[in-house]
Amino acid sequence: MVFIVRRLIASIPVLLGVTIIAFLLIHMVPGDPAQIMLFGSNATPEQLAALHRQLGLDLPLWRQYADFIGQLLHGDLGTSYATHNSVAHELVSRAPSTLQLTGSAMLIAVVIGVPLGLIGGFRPNSIWDSISRVIAFIGVAVPYFFLALLLVLIFAIQLDVLPAIDNGTPAALVLPAISLGWGYAAILTRLVRGRVIEEYNSDYVKSARARGCSEARVLLGHVFRNSAIPAITMLGLQFGNILTGAAVSEVIFGRPGVGSFLANSITNKNVPVVQGAVVLIGVAYIVINLVVDLVVGAVDPRARVAGATA
Repeated sequence: MVFIVRRLIASIPVLLGVTIIAFLLIHMVPGDPAQIMLFGSNATPEQLAALHRQLGLDLPLWRQYADFIGQLLHGDLGTSYATHNSVAHELVSRAPSTLQLTGSAMLIAVVIGVPLGLIGGFRPNSIWDSISRVIAFIGVAVPYFFLALLLVLIFAIQLDVLPAIDNGTPAALVLPAISLGWGYAAILTRLVRGRVIEEYNSDYVKSARARGCSEARVLLGHVFRNSAIPAITMLGLQFGNILTGAAVSEVIFGRPGVGSFLANSITNKNVPVVQGAVVLIGVAYIVINLVVDLVVGAVDPRARVAGATA
């Protein structure tokens, strides 16, 4: 419990920094939200000024930020300029699609990366190790957005076996999940492989073999458990990058998620939506890292004790 409380307290300044960055970045984007909202209506200066007052854009930046923080403290993310709906409602309604994509991408990263890393580390310099390293190299070298377009070309256009645009079916999740998760599978493969090789050279592995433990027990019961700790930590740290990649993947595949909604809102300078989405992603990142710390503590009690006494 002390460990969790310490983590939650430490996350407060992080979340405050997220709000500052979200607020400043969207105000640095060129364009006037009022002009964008009234585009094509030949709005007069008086109409623009009235809309500025209505949206609170005529206030100094410090006052706008103070109002933004005040809304957050009351659990209010504001109102969308475009739809006039609650930002929280807009984001929550799109969150399941994004969670499906990020969860599927992380699952693919684990399903591909962990076995390849174990195989490569168990038999280094073997043919299986060479295959795993080639797959990992391709995953690291090929950007996920290029891989997404390549997968669309092959499986959606030429073979016509998977949809290129989201149509609400499970099949529509396959291409974006693979394109997003492949790169992280490559990173996980290299990490697990290196850790497995390192653990195999440890004294405790030699001792386990001397006691007559089988290779399967040494690999799964000792080596894999210790190798899993940095892998779990890496997945938690990469969660923010997966969310960022999800935004691009959602745009490419036409998925109605938080990422594509955020991208459109940045283009239209929908200030409340951008601020709310960034804060929501920041909170999700903090929660995921807390969960990762708890999982690492469960796998390795020494990490939990160190975190509680730090």
